[in-house]
Amino acid sequence: MKNYRPSLKCLAFVVLGLISGVALGNTGTVAQLSGTLSVVKPDGSVRILSQKSEVVSGDTVNTQKDSYAQIKFSDGGSITLKPNTSVKIQDFHFKQEEPQKDSFIFGLVKGGLRAVTGLVGKRGNQDAYSLGTATATIGIRGTSYGADDCITTPCPKPGSNDNLEPSVYVSVTYGEIVATNNAGSQNFLAGQFGAISDRNSRPRFLSTDPGLQFTPPATFIQSIMTGAAVNAGKSQECVVRR
Repeated sequence: MKNYRPSLKCLAFVVLGLISGVALGNTGTVAQLSGTLSVVKPDGSVRILSQKSEVVSGDTVNTQKDSYAQIKFSDGGSITLKPNTSVKIQDFHFKQEEPQKDSFIFGLVKGGLRAVTGLVGKRGNQDAYSLGTATATIGIRGTSYGADDCITTPCPKPGSNDNLEPSVYVSVTYGEIVATNNAGSQNFLAGQFGAISDRNSRPRFLSTDPGLQFTPPATFIQSIMTGAAVNAGKSQECVVRR
């Protein structure tokens, strides 16, 4: 019987490795953080997140005033949240050997984000990746893009005391997005800007940049550029008692 013990131990390690690998494949990790980031779990509990905290399907992540956070996903994609932003990760599934099961469905509840797409939506079904907003659903074709909800929260108009017209605004840095709602679909390419007023109004092009600023602190930008840790060390995630 002794001869079998090492084999059983090895088998146990292999099984644990497979389980952890599957879990890792379906998670996002807080890569950079400046300020306060919290998550509402599917059961309603609230936690304060730190760098290296994990995010999974069903989580709603929220940044506070003057806070920025970047979440990287196991398929290589990332989303960077502006202050006062709420994003729900509805369904994220990624397994290297099963592209047909890819899924990254998430929703912009309020605020704004900048996203870089990973392998989901590139290697299999393009419709596996989508961002839901108040006025349209955003699909991708291998992209770096931005989306800002100026309906839920008014957005100041640069150089004016007024606010921008209530709309969801999109911009494309690289690649292509397609915005779809009840009125139809519109593709936006790199360097283009768009706005969608409501679900029954066709997405439209803008002739100029609407001026929605994305100005995180220098330390946050530097940490993204260099890969340095702003809040170094292991995750300090804690539960908010209510």
